[in-house]
Amino acid sequence: MTDQPTGAELTELVALARRAATAYDRPDLERRLAVVARAVEDDRARVLVVGEFKAGKTELVNALLGGRALPTDAHRATTVPTVCGHGEQAGVVLVRGVESPEGSGPSVEHQSISPGALAEHVTENGNPDNRAGWSHAEATLPRPVLEGLRLVDTPGAGGLASPAAVSTMAELPGADAVLVVADAGRELTAPELALVRTAAAVSPAVVVVLTRTDLHPHWRRIADIDRGHLDRTGHDALRAVRVLPTSAALALHAAEDGDLPPETARALAEESGVEELRHLLSEVAQRRQDRRVRLATDEVLVACEQFATTFRAERDALADPARAQRIAAEVERARNRAAGLRDRAARWQQTLNDGVADLVSDIEYDLRDRLRAVITDAEAALDDTDPGKTWEQFAPWLHQQVSAGVSTNVVWAEERTRWLAEKVATHFAEDGEGVLPPVTVGASPDGAGLAADPVAMLAAPDHEKFGVAQSLMIGMRGSYGGVLMIGMLTTIAGMALLNPFSVGAGLLLGSKTLVDERKRALRRRQAEAKQAVRRHVDDVIFQAGKNSRDMLREVQRTLRDHFTTTAEELERSLSATADAARAVEADGAKRAARLADVEAELERVAALAERARRERARRSPSSSRPSRLVGA
Repeated sequence: MTDQPTGAELTELVALARRAATAYDRPDLERRLAVVARAVEDDRARVLVVGEFKAGKTELVNALLGGRALPTDAHRATTVPTVCGHGEQAGVVLVRGVESPEGSGPSVEHQSISPGALAEHVTENGNPDNRAGWSHAEATLPRPVLEGLRLVDTPGAGGLASPAAVSTMAELPGADAVLVVADAGRELTAPELALVRTAAAVSPAVVVVLTRTDLHPHWRRIADIDRGHLDRTGHDALRAVRVLPTSAALALHAAEDGDLPPETARALAEESGVEELRHLLSEVAQRRQDRRVRLATDEVLVACEQFATTFRAERDALADPARAQRIAAEVERARNRAAGLRDRAARWQQTLNDGVADLVSDIEYDLRDRLRAVITDAEAALDDTDPGKTWEQFAPWLHQQVSAGVSTNVVWAEERTRWLAEKVATHFAEDGEGVLPPVTVGASPDGAGLAADPVAMLAAPDHEKFGVAQSLMIGMRGSYGGVLMIGMLTTIAGMALLNPFSVGAGLLLGSKTLVDERKRALRRRQAEAKQAVRRHVDDVIFQAGKNSRDMLREVQRTLRDHFTTTAEELERSLSATADAARAVEADGAKRAARLADVEAELERVAALAERARRERARRSPSSSRPSRLVGA
């Protein structure tokens, strides 16, 4: 196995190609390579650790780190995501988004704390429900397992219907791997299966990690049942998800007990399953490194091919001036084909425009359809209860259902967007077949996504209060008519106005009036509550729909600019090639000198391309062997 090229070597390779682009007067390629240089700088794979509350996520992260680096508690859950990265010195930085006082938009606030104070800010012990408003904590730890990795310990998802799940869903597309943590004492629940299904749809690698096998002797049966649940879904992505039983307690015991013999510690670590999980994470980091190598070397080779095309045409024309016009004509025809890719009538342009229009309509319809079902369920629930008495329970339930609809819509939109990008890239390559270098789709710009801006919690409507005094007044108002009417009739029989019959009628009519008024008030409260629900859902549709349309427009601009720039680069390269083929010096001495210069430049370009191919050949062949991330 050959050694993997380091990040410094890749950076140097791209920097050399950028200098060549500047020397050959190709600022378009220099800008493209500058984007590649920024992408190559980040060599850390992002791994999300997700799951239900108290499933053992933080304990598993500590086991992977080889020690208790993050705070755990038997009864208190994590409330703030914690990103663990490698560093020479341990440290923690809390991050929070704040509104700029100048009104220029949100900014980021950082606060450094000691590692020992982390529990006061990221758990329910010191920050219940994340009242401090931290977006996440960044923990730097000198742990070897974190080299090339960023482990993200997330709060309990509470199922897709949990408000916390929305932020988790938004992070899934950017993750290189997702560890879905579940307790080995029971089979996967419906919310956990939904979480696995969602993660598998947008993440390249998903592993179901069963924890606490040391506490549950029947964990093997649970693992088989979970495997069956995933296989019976009928989705290939779920069949590929691996189920890995682990015991964090056993791994931590092996790592922290200095009295254990080395052989015993290694055996316990292997038995815990955490060691195998470390190997899987190492594979994830390796795959990300492979992608960085492919990205850097492919872009350098594409640039070298464009450099060499121009010099080869000039060399051939200088070597045989009679061929110059024929070479220039051939290159001109290729340039016209490349120019046609920028035309608005090009098929890839039509595919992009029509696809984005369809996506806007489909995603908005899907969001409205999901939230319309939420409104129907909410109104049915309000018909069976008194909102004045159950509002504290009803409002969080509604917020959960709305969050579930929005998060599912987010994931579906992500899948459709990826599909559209692949379709546009395919049509672009087909339209430019024969003249195009290898084409890759550019990454979405920072900040592009479907995560909705916060919508205020459902506010309780102002219900009419029925106190003792108000009930007494309503009863007296209803009883007055009964006493007067029956009393007047009984006076004909010689009885007093106030007599047992009139008083009884007054009490009866007063009670009925009070009951009827309470029913009318209940219907008013229910109607006001339904109206509040509709207004709240309308606000969510307005905000989420706006974010969806903004994201799709950003995707459209990104894809359009990426492929248009690619076509312009090729057109410029072919134009320079045609010019070089025509510019043949008549003087033999000058032509010979220029020919020598061109040959020398071709050698330099060939050396750069050969270096890129060597760097790629040094890539560890992890993709050629069976992946341990694939389930049985």
